[in-house]
Amino acid sequence: MQKTVSSGILLTSFAYFMFSLQDATVKWLVAALPVWQILFVRSVTIFVLCLAFGRGRLLQSARRSPVLKPLFLRSLLLLAAWLSYYTAARDLGLAELTTLYYASPVVMTILSVPLLGEKVPGYRWFAVVIGFVGVVVACGVATRGLQLSLPVCLALQAAIFWAISTVLLRKTALHERTEVQVTISSGFFLLFTAVALPFVWQPVALPDLALMAGTGVIAGIGQFALFEGMRRAPVSVLAPFEYSSLVWAFALGYLIWSDVPGANVFVGAALIFSAGMVIIASERLGGRLRARIRPVK
Repeated sequence: MQKTVSSGILLTSFAYFMFSLQDATVKWLVAALPVWQILFVRSVTIFVLCLAFGRGRLLQSARRSPVLKPLFLRSLLLLAAWLSYYTAARDLGLAELTTLYYASPVVMTILSVPLLGEKVPGYRWFAVVIGFVGVVVACGVATRGLQLSLPVCLALQAAIFWAISTVLLRKTALHERTEVQVTISSGFFLLFTAVALPFVWQPVALPDLALMAGTGVIAGIGQFALFEGMRRAPVSVLAPFEYSSLVWAFALGYLIWSDVPGANVFVGAALIFSAGMVIIASERLGGRLRARIRPVK
């Protein structure tokens, strides 16, 4: 399969749509159930799906994987990001929480230089900045301001943890098959959440259990798409497309909870869309120029 930047962008954008769908499902469930319990059922579902498709050979590959230790660290970072994010959500409004969390693409782009050795052209920095401005406009934080507090620090911490874990994913994605990485990640998450399960488990109705399992299916598909996207394009290229999940979040909010976005949301969405188009147009133009100046053998 030809690994191209365009396919990486499409897979990553699809992954963030699936993650937005997952967040909407978790938002529905977390009103009555602990986050640890939801994450456990989600992880079990993903792990079982991996075993169903890969069976024993997949487990053997996972045990011998050269990226076992980096994925262990990445899973810890993701767990910390989830806990920080949902703890902050108790005290922060959606606008502040979302804006702070979406500082992660900026951090991802910055970290891709020293950790991955990627060269980040000016247009990518421009796209990241435009995307973040779009998030600020869409959430309305620019008009209300933001006060520094413990929940604010936790939300920023979640953004940093997510950014570092995504950069680690780019490093591991180049050295291992996607299905093996998803199996290892879900296995680690299963173990981490199982430790807390005896202290937080609550009786759950069958429809809620099915919804939690459905969250696992959605998350598993999203993870697979994200891992594949990271194999095909640099982190600094894909970072601005994380902002697209904000658009999906507002759309799902309207469809599920009848939340009507204001004019600032549409302006912000236009800026976010523009950031992605800057990347796509620049990459295609750069590819054509490289093809023209390539020497003929």
